[in-house]
Amino acid sequence: MSHGAFERTHAAAEDRYEHVPYRRAGRSGLDLPAFAFGLWQKFGTDHPYETQRAIVLRAFDLGITHFDNADRYGPPHRAAQQVFGRILATDLAPYRDELVLSTKAGNPIGPSPYLKGGSRKSLLNSLEHSLRDLGTDYVDVFYHHRPDPDTPLEETTGALADAVRQGKALYAGVSNYSPEQAHEAAGLLRAQGVPLLVHQPRYSLFDRGPELNGLLDTAKADGFGLVVYSPLAQGLLTDKYLQDIPAGARAANSAFLKPDVIDATYRERAAALNGIAKERGQSLAQLALQWVLRRPEVTSALIGASSVWQLDHNVRALDFPPLTDEELERIDEHGVHGTGLRL
Repeated sequence: MSHGAFERTHAAAEDRYEHVPYRRAGRSGLDLPAFAFGLWQKFGTDHPYETQRAIVLRAFDLGITHFDNADRYGPPHRAAQQVFGRILATDLAPYRDELVLSTKAGNPIGPSPYLKGGSRKSLLNSLEHSLRDLGTDYVDVFYHHRPDPDTPLEETTGALADAVRQGKALYAGVSNYSPEQAHEAAGLLRAQGVPLLVHQPRYSLFDRGPELNGLLDTAKADGFGLVVYSPLAQGLLTDKYLQDIPAGARAANSAFLKPDVIDATYRERAAALNGIAKERGQSLAQLALQWVLRRPEVTSALIGASSVWQLDHNVRALDFPPLTDEELERIDEHGVHGTGLRL
């Protein structure tokens, strides 16, 4: 994608590092913002570019320097990277050294056997395309998007390590790995002199997998950080679905959230959590974001946004006092693993 025709340049806010705290990623030397911005949804060709640009630039002005992408994000596949590449070329190029850009490969993006999986060919070919999409010489973090049981993990981690050694990525990551797979990957990467920087699992009040399966402990033992996705459970941990499903909401048109999960049990639990949030003077979304960030093993929570207002609202979760032990006990009563989700 050519970016040469675009003329605009953004002057970043001078106070951009005064809003969001930074946290160390595992035992690395890298600090990451407590919120990372994800382009998983709303950044394809089916949404207006000016809105996408405004959200990304506002995120950077708030101190969110970490932008998370993947070859699969769109629609169509690769579109979200191309959108970000356009914003980088027109507005953020002067700030490239202040950005942490991550991308992923391995989830299917086409029928070819080379457009999926964890083979060396799939991963390194995808990375070359991603660098062109983004219009940059390197990404800061290159992830394997999900485990591939049909490819030796030695080959997958070898490709990640080579991407780092070639200077096309600065760090290696994995996503959606079980604790056992992450531990093995961390060991293989460490042996190649390229430590595992981060793991990206799903984690929220309604999806406590990392607590239940031991991933939090594995992260601490192996020294990698966690960048958790879906901390709002696809919108279930907001006030959007407390009454019914609004027209145009994700549950009405998304492959990731189906209307039938929004049942009486979900509404009862979400309403109780919403009540706790109101007592604290915050929204359910802000409570849910604070909750995932309470764990020291969590480096960052990935947030998306469909508007600048929504982005600002979520970032303000950082402004509230820490959750007390009593509040956490009450939250545990209603934040039940599996609520509203197909796990």
